[in-house]
Parts: sequence; C-alpha cells; structure tokens
Amino acid sequence: MERFKTIISQCLPLDIDNIDTDQIIPARFLKISSRLNLGNNLFRDWRYDKNGIKKKKFILNNKQSSGDILITGKNFGCGSSREHAVWAIMDYGIKAIISNYFADIFKQNALNNGLLVIEFKKDMVNFLLNNILIFPKRKLKINLKKEYVEFKKKPIQFEINSYKKKCFIKGYDDLDFLLNLKKKIIKFEKKLFYKFI
Repeated sequence: MERFKTIISQCLPLDIDNIDTDQIIPARFLKISSRLNLGNNLFRDWRYDKNGIKKKKFILNNKQSSGDILITGKNFGCGSSREHAVWAIMDYGIKAIISNYFADIFKQNALNNGLLVIEFKKDMVNFLLNNILIFPKRKLKINLKKEYVEFKKKPIQFEINSYKKKCFIKGYDDLDFLLNLKKKIIKFEKKLFYKFI
C-alpha cells in the first residue's frame, strides 16, 4: 500500500443513495485478475451509453469536475462483496470517499486496500454536496493524522479505527503490519520459550 498523505483536492459529487457494487464495477468486468485499468470501467453503465459513447451529464464525464475525493449518498457499496469495486475506484484515482454510511463489507475492503472512507452525519454530507455542486472548483483538505476534513478553513472531525489509521500512515496492509513486528514477535517467542523450560 502507498502511504496516505494529506489530500488537498477538488471533489466529485455523486448525490445518489444505495450505489451498489454492480454499479461501481459491473459483473462482466470481474473475470480479470489484475487491478490495472479497472478504473476505465468504473460506473461503466452510468458513464457510457450502449455504443460506448460518454454520457455528457454524468459527473465523471464533466470537464469541470475532477478530484481525488468522491462525495456520495448513503449506503455506498451495498450489494455483493466484490473487492474489484474498491480496486476500480482506486485505479480511477480516487483516494477518499465521504458518505454518511458505507456497506460493511465494502468499508472493510476499502480500508484493507488503502481507500479512505469517511462517515459524516447526513446533514454534513448534504452540506458538502450542495456546496461542491454550486462551486465545483472548491477544494477539501483531508488530514488523516489529525482526523479532520477542512472545508472553507473550518475543520470537520471524523473517526477512524486506530489500527487502520496507523496502516494508512505507514503504508502497511495487514501482512506488512505483521512483518514490521517480526523482531518483537521473535523476542516475545524466545521469552515465552525460556519461561517454560
């Protein structure tokens, strides 16, 4: 995993509730085993028509909208547990998603793969969405170390599991985290071994 650094970015507003994983990455693209280029098919059926032509009204096709942060409706990532959904979002270049609720399995897949998911109350998400829709060039700052999103110079606090926060900052997945503790584990095992001799 890459180390998570402070993000200062424009946002992609997608004001839709209950976006399921089949909308994020349709099942017909799950046969591949590589994560590369999955972002090309992110929200495929919303981004393109049946002839493969981009739909001008969809936010990812809007030239004025860009950014590393997706702000979206409640229950994002519901549906099947496909990890490809997270891979597609990350391959597209999105580093963080803000919603008022994420489906549990999607949330765990995101945190395990280095995609930051931030939950705010619905009123706050709506406030951010409305502002970004009116002022698409406006930027947010995400400071993971201090656990806040800064909007118009005002910090909005969020919470994240302390273990996952450490993994994000260090650039560790679960295996990297354990390997980092190898010396301490060996030392502990030796101590335990001699205790029972």
